[in-house]
Amino acid sequence: MTSNNNNQLKNTSYPAHSIDWLTRLIAFDTVSRHSNLALIEDVQAYCEQLGLIVDLTFNEAKNKANLFVTVPAGKNFDEVNHGLVLSGHTDVVPVDGQDWASDPFTATIRGDKLYGRGACDMKGFIACALTLLPRAVQLSNSGQLRRPLHLALSFDEEVGCLGAPLILADLKARGITPDYCIVGEPTNMTMVVAHKGIAVYRCRVHGKSAHSSLTAQGVNAISYASRLIGYVDELAEELSHRDGALEDGNALFDVPYSTLSVGTIRGGTATNIVPNLCEFTFDYRNLPHMTQEDILAPIQAKVAELNAQMQARAADTGIELMQEESVPAMTDNDSAELQSLIAALTGDKERHKVAYATEGGQFTNAGIPTIICGPGSIEQAHKADEYVKLSEIERCDGFLQKLLDSCTIN
Repeated sequence: MTSNNNNQLKNTSYPAHSIDWLTRLIAFDTVSRHSNLALIEDVQAYCEQLGLIVDLTFNEAKNKANLFVTVPAGKNFDEVNHGLVLSGHTDVVPVDGQDWASDPFTATIRGDKLYGRGACDMKGFIACALTLLPRAVQLSNSGQLRRPLHLALSFDEEVGCLGAPLILADLKARGITPDYCIVGEPTNMTMVVAHKGIAVYRCRVHGKSAHSSLTAQGVNAISYASRLIGYVDELAEELSHRDGALEDGNALFDVPYSTLSVGTIRGGTATNIVPNLCEFTFDYRNLPHMTQEDILAPIQAKVAELNAQMQARAADTGIELMQEESVPAMTDNDSAELQSLIAALTGDKERHKVAYATEGGQFTNAGIPTIICGPGSIEQAHKADEYVKLSEIERCDGFLQKLLDSCTIN
């Protein structure tokens, strides 16, 4: 961005209310395949207009950025360590092929709902957090903020939670260890204290082509892929009955066991050709007490068995197993104090655990106790006519204000 553009942004009049902020944020097309820099630079200028110092971390191509900003605490306005992080991702999923009733990148209010891509996942929470910043700065400037308030905005959460690790590495390098984190994914403003991890694998089976009348001269890639898929399904069934699945609070999960699921498959050229290539993908969603090795080791053993069979027929055949995504589970091992605070602020003592993954697992892996709580429903995420109820934004505003009040000196 040029200095002239920076000056123009710094002179911009920014929203004072969350609905207006959400309208502004939705207008930025931050689908994961696109850059998020326009949104990040807009928020950066807003924060700098408030007198805050912004830290950016970039992807390798420098076309996407994370933003981390701190409202310092203490009477000397110099405390930036510890404190509370409000975390949200700026990217959204595509709208391709979806039938929207209105422009997905123009916020539209119909009745008691605001529609637009990212309305609930998760620009609604970001809008509420940005609306809170001026009040936090005011408290900081008056010496009334007793713990720092941080805002973390990431890129590429929707395609593997790629941005958050860069934020966490930067914080470690700067010697900043937040006390707590709240990830504002849509939970209908209920408290989610744990979620499963996710690992995505691609399996590429290399066979040998032959005419289908001469099958003995070929190695059928689809047939061997089907054998491995059958084994993945058997392992999935075993996981659903494995001893301990319902122990240690796992019964709170909406699906109370680890799962394996084949998602895509592609192979073959024609019915009269023995296929020489087949690819499929599967994902593993693990309970926090389980690891990727729990399923990877037996699958690798099965791959070795099938490779031996294939290569006995043709030496240059075999199976490749590649990991494409890995997001750790979020645990509730160290978040009891944070949970008690959230329960007191919301008046809701219910704890929930979910099967989907968020950046929360990366924060807990970094030793930062984390919960998920944000406006809107996950059931509306990623769909056409994604929306958030206006009442949910109001509830989130009230919650964050109470949270800020808990960080002030009485």
